[in-house]
Amino acid sequence: MALHKPTRRGLLIGLGAGGALVAGFALVPRRYGSPLVAARGQHVVDSYLKLARDGTLSVAVPACEMGQGVTSLFAQIVAVELGADWRRVAVEPAPVSPVYADAVLGACWAPLTRPAWLPVLSADPVMATVAGTGLAAFEAPLRRAAAGLRMMLVAAAAARWGVEAGTLDTRDHAVVGKGRKLAFADLVEAALAQEAPEEPVLRESPARERPDQVALGGPLAFPRLDLPAKVDGSFVFAGDVRLPGMVHAAIAHGPQGDTVLASWDAQAAARVPGCLGVVHARGWLAAIGTTWHAANRAVQAMEPRFHSRHGIVADTNSIDAALDKALREGTRHRLWAQGDPDALLAQPSLSARYDIEPALHAPLETATCTARLEHGRLELWLATQAPEAARREGARAAQVRESAVVVYPMEAGGSFDARLDMRIAAEAAALARATGKPVQLTWSRWQEALAGFPRMPVAARLDAGMGPDRQQLLGWRARIACPASLRETAARVVNGEGAASARARWQDSADPLALEGAMPPYAIPECAVEHVPVHVPLPTARMRGGGHAISAFLTESFIDECAHFGGAEPLAFRMAMLGHQPRLAACLQGVARAAMWGGGGDASGQGIACHTMRLDTPEGLREGHVAVVATAQRQADAIRVERLCACVDIGRVINADLARQQIEGGLIFGLGLAVGGSTGYAGGRPLAGRLGQLGLPLLADCPKVDIVFIDGPPQLPGQRDAEAFAPFDPGELGVVAVAPAIANALFSATGLRLRRLPLLSEGL
Repeated sequence: MALHKPTRRGLLIGLGAGGALVAGFALVPRRYGSPLVAARGQHVVDSYLKLARDGTLSVAVPACEMGQGVTSLFAQIVAVELGADWRRVAVEPAPVSPVYADAVLGACWAPLTRPAWLPVLSADPVMATVAGTGLAAFEAPLRRAAAGLRMMLVAAAAARWGVEAGTLDTRDHAVVGKGRKLAFADLVEAALAQEAPEEPVLRESPARERPDQVALGGPLAFPRLDLPAKVDGSFVFAGDVRLPGMVHAAIAHGPQGDTVLASWDAQAAARVPGCLGVVHARGWLAAIGTTWHAANRAVQAMEPRFHSRHGIVADTNSIDAALDKALREGTRHRLWAQGDPDALLAQPSLSARYDIEPALHAPLETATCTARLEHGRLELWLATQAPEAARREGARAAQVRESAVVVYPMEAGGSFDARLDMRIAAEAAALARATGKPVQLTWSRWQEALAGFPRMPVAARLDAGMGPDRQQLLGWRARIACPASLRETAARVVNGEGAASARARWQDSADPLALEGAMPPYAIPECAVEHVPVHVPLPTARMRGGGHAISAFLTESFIDECAHFGGAEPLAFRMAMLGHQPRLAACLQGVARAAMWGGGGDASGQGIACHTMRLDTPEGLREGHVAVVATAQRQADAIRVERLCACVDIGRVINADLARQQIEGGLIFGLGLAVGGSTGYAGGRPLAGRLGQLGLPLLADCPKVDIVFIDGPPQLPGQRDAEAFAPFDPGELGVVAVAPAIANALFSATGLRLRRLPLLSEGL
């Protein structure tokens, strides 16, 4: 079967297509050969690179492209190290293989996925794109791969010219030196005949761009590789896959809770033109059709009914009651502490209660998976942040070995961590097994909202102890009631637990990662953060920003209250406690200048907030810092956010345009979570199941956005530029400080302190 030219509207994939993605996954041994397979005219260099005879370089990207530009970023790292011409660089998704396990993520999540009694001796391979760990995990191996190929090309050129290899270098896809030049294409065979260096020598300067030298709208040295296809419509998403003989499927899930399928009208489906059949399982009902619309009409016509076996369904009243009871009476786990503020806070100077509603991920592209099961071999085409988990779920449903499952990772039209949920792989595999045909299953927007796992709900009480003059913050305690959402997420993704099991086993466990960043960055003598785990009748999941988005809202809103309680100017109040945090202090100063900060008083409508994110890696601690000033005004019975200004320190900036896009996108995503994006539940069903019901900002509602980058900390004497500051992934940093900045701006504009997310959920 021939492979037709892919288009945005359709992709016909033949039996032999994508063979390079066939790979096994095993935990042992810990050394693996390259899983890449060369196409005609290509050579496999190592696990990350393939080089064609014409010199074209292909980079295997071990991360899910969700619009964040990771494919271009990783390719740029290789291109700079190799000395490649950007026009001769291509990318492809890396196959499912332990070669591409994210060791940084594995180390971070190891405490979540192991029993407490088992010591963490080494991190298990975790193949997932989440939490902004990809850059820290893969920059070094990508550079080593590129440096090794560069040295092989240089050695081949040196042998041909009879000169020392140390006198040559690579530039613009050629080896150059002593006034001579040899294109990579002329050296491919000779270079790959060389022995690969065991310890490649890296360039002194890694990939880097200075943001102040990359003008907005100006020419880019490394434009996004996926941009042309997205502009002309030829880019292929999961919904564009077309296979010979493929049928379509729509599905109805039960309400959130312990629900099972009870009844449906199969005859009603048979009367729908284009309906080919019905498949059902314990918790869902699907219709097969010649088109998705026919299948969806058939599902709706059957009017499936579900019932709860134990009366447990998601309901806002029961969720709020569980959180409230836990906050008052639940078992407290002290996650972090500096000193012990309990005695000081026996009678706190200031206390406040904050609440956060469950939030939906709401990606633009709903979940889609195409499955083909033939001769005991299952193939899956889907966008996934966890391809190994998708393979595991598909194998279970199709009743085949995991080694017989091939995952073709597709790019996602957004995710915000929704694509950590791999249930659709199991559903599509089950449908392919039941029908004997290739099946493309697509969730409707309503099903995405109904069946998706939302960000956890939160109730928190914050207490502060102030000095006699109310100018000094002496004690701080944050008591936060919420499910152990990261333990629950990791149990599903890494351990393969079902949603009901993960919720029952883990929600009432202490979970530091669910509340990352909750320890304030300020110098407070007595400070503690307590987690009160709570069971709620709703599975929960990680969302973009993770625990930091929760923690920053609580900390930065309450620190603003402390400042106003003492009559202090909010910026000065923060700066007085950041002497040990010069990078965060610099961000606050930078955003104050850029936003023309006026003190946040006199109904100025300005609010300020800041946050630090940290990531432990084998090479050391990486940090990202952000400060945001929001400007908001009250108009009639509404609030309009007019401007968001951010000052960001992500260390070494690799691609200034991508970094700016990610911070911009994060700010708008954070705005959406501040003013909407959440839902209540009744009878297990979300009250806001459509995009138009979520209160997300429209284009006309989006404020003016200004971003300033701090181009890394000062270089220390004797320290190489590459070592002076490690790059930090900006994908989540832009999200975290927006909601508190807007909340503080609304206080300035209205005099009302809004302590519930979304901020206007209870009106003005």
